[in-house]
Amino acid sequence: MNVLFITADQWRGSCLSMLGDPVVKTPSLDQLASEGAVFVHHFAQAAPCAPSRTSLHTGMYLFNHRCVANGTPVSRSLTNWALEMRRIGYDPSLFGYTDTAADPGGLDPSDPRLTHYSEPLPGIGTHTPVRDEVPVPWVEYLVRQGYTIPRKRWDLYGNRVAGTTWADGGDRVLPLAIRSEDHETAYLVRRCREWIDAADGPWVTHLSLLRPHPPFVAPEPYNTLYPPAGIRSPLRHGEQAREAAVHPFLAAMIRNPQYGDNGDPRRLEDAWASYYGLMTEVDEHLGRLFDFLRERGHWDDTLVIFTSDHGEQLGDHWLTGKLGFFDQSYHIPLIVRDPRNAADASRGERFDMFTENVDIMPTMLDWLGTGIPSQCDGRSLLPILETAATPAGWRTAVHWEFDFRHNSEWLQDTNPEVSVHQCHLGVLRDERFKYVHFPVLPPLLFDLQRDPGEMEDVSNEPEYRGTRLEYAERLLDLRMRFTSRGLSETLLTPSGPLTSAALP
Repeated sequence: MNVLFITADQWRGSCLSMLGDPVVKTPSLDQLASEGAVFVHHFAQAAPCAPSRTSLHTGMYLFNHRCVANGTPVSRSLTNWALEMRRIGYDPSLFGYTDTAADPGGLDPSDPRLTHYSEPLPGIGTHTPVRDEVPVPWVEYLVRQGYTIPRKRWDLYGNRVAGTTWADGGDRVLPLAIRSEDHETAYLVRRCREWIDAADGPWVTHLSLLRPHPPFVAPEPYNTLYPPAGIRSPLRHGEQAREAAVHPFLAAMIRNPQYGDNGDPRRLEDAWASYYGLMTEVDEHLGRLFDFLRERGHWDDTLVIFTSDHGEQLGDHWLTGKLGFFDQSYHIPLIVRDPRNAADASRGERFDMFTENVDIMPTMLDWLGTGIPSQCDGRSLLPILETAATPAGWRTAVHWEFDFRHNSEWLQDTNPEVSVHQCHLGVLRDERFKYVHFPVLPPLLFDLQRDPGEMEDVSNEPEYRGTRLEYAERLLDLRMRFTSRGLSETLLTPSGPLTSAALP
């Protein structure tokens, strides 16, 4: 039994042609979905990358794992899916990155692992070690192909061919200055395929692709697949000031150069054309990988999971990047292909129940027949795959958090008594409402039935006061129910320690 666990960074949940996106073409993922199951209401638990991936890899909400930002160490006390699989005899491999920052405990302060957040997840064997946020073997490969490596390696993702791109008044979107066959996506998929081909026995691999993460620059021919003119209109108020008036946090993020959109329509069109192009590039390479698995006889004994770590605003609500509370930043794709006959009931189905990235670790471990650690806040999706029905007691809402302590000057300058531990927000979202709670700022409430675009806060409208209180109580209940269990499920007895399963 094999596991192919794929993530594609910053992929919006609606951006699949099978889900009705009017522009992007994703035939390989569409085919995967037709052979598996699609979870339409799937959400990440945090942003940006490291907090979200920590939830993905540990099965825990942010308020439990406490990786609040890129560079926040992940406690060595936590297990993860790779460590659990290693315990049952697998040797998980990594092609890409996990954005893991090492726990300083037990390490010398001068240890080079404490200078970045690009360590591999504990328990996983990386075949593409990362330095300066770029895979070292890929850089070495580019050198062998004759490319000049820029001083800042990250520029490999954004340097275009010479000329004027659409955003600057050109007549087309200029491509990346790296050939498509040499692009990181092609390289990682190729390396992954070679590793699988050499595997002796059952295998588990995590293919973690950067794209379609910015810079939004696609190699040829993917830069020209989607004409930029009028490609997509942003979902937002007509005036930036009107959007900013919705909430002080939103106003601050719009003002922040890291997150605010400047309103240039050609820049957005250029970005969307490249974003879609990068998605189709990923889709094509995944198609080749899937064909390879079929040819080598792995397809019918491999669990395939495709998801992302978070979405992307790309101009919606006058924002770019991933942040805050809007669906664009947290709604992500999830496709699961379970090859077992036991999962035939769900083959080709689309499921509307709420699922979360904390469900991925329990699902993989359950599929391999091993136990799910008590630290996990998520649930296995196998009962859904096997019955095509919603299990009893399944969640009716999703939860995520965003910690903005590193972008909180706007709040602390005017409120010096506010601590960094109060600079975060928590979300509870179901089919009807989205409630956003801030420790020291007013809450937000969106009526998604009346206002699916989340344009108007109704938290102060008299008819919604009861709803606001109800959802605040539900969010508190969720946090109390899932608070870190620690050793609470262990009891010392005259016979020795007993776990919850053995307690009377």
